[in-house]
Amino acid sequence: MIKKALVLIAILLEYQGYSQSKLDGYIEAGLKNNEVIKQHNFDINKSMWALKEAGSLFYPNVSLNGTYTKAEGGRTIDIPIGDMLNPVYSTLNQITNSNAFPTLENQSVLINPDNFYDAKIHTTMPLLNFEIIYNKRIKAQQTTLQKIELEIYQRELVKDIKIAYYKYLQSLEGIKIYEDALALVTENQRVNHSLFKNDKINRTAVLRSDNEVVRIAANLETAKQVSDNARAYFNFLLNQKLDTQIMVDEINENVPSALVEGNTENREELKKLDQVKELNENINKLTKSHWFPTLSGFADFGIQDFDFEMNKDSRYYFAGLGLEWNIFSGNKNKYKLKQVEEDNKKISSQIDNVRQQLLLQFQVTQNNLRSALEQFNANKNQKESAKKYNDDITKLYKEGQAIYIELLDAQNQWVNAQLNTNIALYNSWIAYAELERANATFTLNQ
Repeated sequence: MIKKALVLIAILLEYQGYSQSKLDGYIEAGLKNNEVIKQHNFDINKSMWALKEAGSLFYPNVSLNGTYTKAEGGRTIDIPIGDMLNPVYSTLNQITNSNAFPTLENQSVLINPDNFYDAKIHTTMPLLNFEIIYNKRIKAQQTTLQKIELEIYQRELVKDIKIAYYKYLQSLEGIKIYEDALALVTENQRVNHSLFKNDKINRTAVLRSDNEVVRIAANLETAKQVSDNARAYFNFLLNQKLDTQIMVDEINENVPSALVEGNTENREELKKLDQVKELNENINKLTKSHWFPTLSGFADFGIQDFDFEMNKDSRYYFAGLGLEWNIFSGNKNKYKLKQVEEDNKKISSQIDNVRQQLLLQFQVTQNNLRSALEQFNANKNQKESAKKYNDDITKLYKEGQAIYIELLDAQNQWVNAQLNTNIALYNSWIAYAELERANATFTLNQ
């Protein structure tokens, strides 16, 4: 009982197309090796580093600074120390009856320090800066946008790989049909030549059979070229050598199901626009933050002196706070804010428009799948009828009750019915891949 249940589950899974393990493997390889995806990953990594850079702005910035100056000439500061102290010193010398207090000369000091060094550790740190806060948020949202854009491309790539795979399978089946047809007309050619030698038929049937061999052979060669092109394009999507052999799943006439519920709200295109809207709101807040003050702190710890001397008096520290508040800038920020508000209106309009477009895309692709399935069922019935008709005419021709033109017509109907059924079958799977893309139902392994 359990074994029968497992077999039934396997049949159901195969009917739904989930048995295509080789295709799943190719999709995984394509997502791993595709060069455009690698480029998207480089952009994401770059955005992550930009986010870390934005976060580093919250931390202190410490630097070692040093200067040495050598000066001569230029502006000076005159200090009249002699004019101020000499009268006092003269009086003191008279009182003390001594020359203990010397006569001083006026001094002239260079403004530029001569033979002076200054070495310090300079530290700055933002204490209140809304621009840094919103800049970090914007960088984080830009990183998210890069990831969403990658998912959009991955879904497109999955769809392209599936369609290319189905077209390759379609071409292989076409080759098989033409090979069988060539074997059939070749046998007809042999039989007609034999009958002509025995005066059973006229030359017209022989010429017609010869032409059929040439025509089918040419169609077979064309089918092989189409198959080679399909294989090359499939390998191109997988970023491997164009002539690499493709392992295929067993070809059968299983068809997908058109009973798919619409779920376009999960499309990455809408997520991207929602993210853009949130990003624009932070740009709005960033623009408004220019109206608020910024506060930062700084501190210097170092040594300075003349003639490279160093003592306890050479050491110093210097610290403080810096406040900047933009009071008037010619309404520049006001006009920037107006631009951001217009962008918000535009994004809201785009979201509504894209939502309708995605819903339309889903409905169109679902209708295309239904139409493809109906066409397949019709072609499948025609193929069955054409096979019976061909078998009957072949039997009558062998019994001499049908002419070659009737046989040729029956065989052409049989070949064309096979080709049309093959085309309709894989067109159904192609339509299903497009519907899967429109509904964003394929699971991406992140």
